[in-house]
Amino acid sequence: MNTRRVLAALVATGLTALIAACGSGSGSTDGGGAAAAKEVRLGYFPNITHSTALVGVEKGLYAKHLGVPVKTSTFNAGPAAIEAVFSGAVDATYIGPNPAINAWSKSQGKAINIIAGAASGGVFLVVKPEINSVQDLKGKKIATPQLGNTQDVALRYWLQDKGLKTDTKGGGDVHIVPQENAQTLQTFATGDIDGAWVPEPFASRLILESKGKILQDERELWPDKQFVITHLIVRQEWAKANPDLVKKLLQAHVEATAFINDDPAGAAQTVNAAIEKLTQKPLKSEVLQSALKNITFTNDPIAASLVTSADHAVKVGLLKPVDLNGIYDLKPLNDVLAAQGLEAIK
Repeated sequence: MNTRRVLAALVATGLTALIAACGSGSGSTDGGGAAAAKEVRLGYFPNITHSTALVGVEKGLYAKHLGVPVKTSTFNAGPAAIEAVFSGAVDATYIGPNPAINAWSKSQGKAINIIAGAASGGVFLVVKPEINSVQDLKGKKIATPQLGNTQDVALRYWLQDKGLKTDTKGGGDVHIVPQENAQTLQTFATGDIDGAWVPEPFASRLILESKGKILQDERELWPDKQFVITHLIVRQEWAKANPDLVKKLLQAHVEATAFINDDPAGAAQTVNAAIEKLTQKPLKSEVLQSALKNITFTNDPIAASLVTSADHAVKVGLLKPVDLNGIYDLKPLNDVLAAQGLEAIK
């Protein structure tokens, strides 16, 4: 496969019409010049890998740039966020790569577009201290957040590459146990599982609170140690009807990313304040600092890693082959970056 040709095709396509299943939603038009949306519905997760959204909401950046009311919704898993997109309940959401791929596949490329990157890295295989090698995983129980989610695919492909078999029912050489991350903290502490392939801050919590150790840093498996863990998607129908709001949303996004990178201490404080509001419990300082240093916050969606993630999902039997041409629409982002004298995302 010519990677350059694939990536060029991915970013070349503009927004297309949304399928009827996605609903009309806020600000929907028939393309004939109807009034723009009177609010923006934004989704995100209350965790560290969605720090761009946490900062943007907590500091009022979306409200400042959009100039219309911003209605936020939080999700704990990608499928729930995608269902909200399909139903028209949200206009844009921060989400992981595999749910976006699944949404694109199920809608035959008519539901969503990826318009910006948000975060890279921050995923680890954390295991009990007595596990020292891949071969030590035979017969062990390893948790992932959800069957078919981004981390689940990564673990299954990694094990397959090492010659170890798995299946979707928890059988094979290594028994994969899909469970919510909060539950994984408990089952790892009690010894009911032997490890977990999880994103931050759960990886740091397993290490700091339950004496786990890193067997694999996922960054080591990717070129330049960069792979998408979070990006920003929009409903195509909403974006087509509201191009100005898309650009303003991206202005807020870019400002939030800059704040995180320019003021790490201030960003950590802001992120933790947002998490406390959403979950009623802030992260411990040592967990927060450990998690944030393992993640790179970037406007670049790292398109090559998305192509590879889809290929991995196909190879482990969790996704049918899918044509991703057109899944990206980076023109609005590059317009925003150009206006600020910043380099375009290629």
